[in-house]
Amino acid sequence: RKGMKENRIISSALIAVGILCLGWFIKAGIDNFANKDRRVTVKGLAEREVPADKVTWSIGTKVTGNDLPMLYEIINIQTDKIKKFLRQNGLEEKAWTRAPPSISDLEAREWGDNSKNFRYIVTTTITVATSKVTEVNKAIFKQAELLKQGVAIENSHSDYEYASFQQMKPEMMAEAIKNAQKTAEQFAESSQSELGQIQTAGQGQFEIEDRDQNTPYIKKLRVVTTLVYSLKD
Repeated sequence: RKGMKENRIISSALIAVGILCLGWFIKAGIDNFANKDRRVTVKGLAEREVPADKVTWSIGTKVTGNDLPMLYEIINIQTDKIKKFLRQNGLEEKAWTRAPPSISDLEAREWGDNSKNFRYIVTTTITVATSKVTEVNKAIFKQAELLKQGVAIENSHSDYEYASFQQMKPEMMAEAIKNAQKTAEQFAESSQSELGQIQTAGQGQFEIEDRDQNTPYIKKLRVVTTLVYSLKD
């Protein structure tokens, strides 16, 4: 009987310990379930204003008349004046390309305007592609000098780029992530939680745009990244 009593005591103790362990596991499971969806989504922003480091400037000229050989001569003279103007403004020949002259014969058009007092329109374009953005800007502001020399500019258009963007991406991405982490830490502190590990990280969205319509040669870089952190009590 004494042995049976001892066995019952041991069995009861084992059952009690099992119940305690089961309760602990249940509590841990409940806590884990309650905390597994505790997370915060934050966005981080990084911005820069940088000068464009590449420009493409197109200068189109046009002459009209009835004597085609003479028109070719005139447009070549105008092209030579443009080239001289570019040299004077520090833009070397290796940065130029000239499109072949384009001819429009108004009499060959079925829908042509017969009231025109000329038959041919000859156009050509010189394109400058260079990293000398400052020199191009100065030349653009001085291109009225070409008009004084009798150069008929049909259109003048410039496109600015920031070609060094790829080198800026890692630095800006790191800054955006750092800013996102600061926001997450502030949220965790306000909610009396502890910031956990990153659960997911969205690839940063990079944008390049003109700072404003009047200064296309100044670019605004922007990256936004989205991070999801876990939160712990």
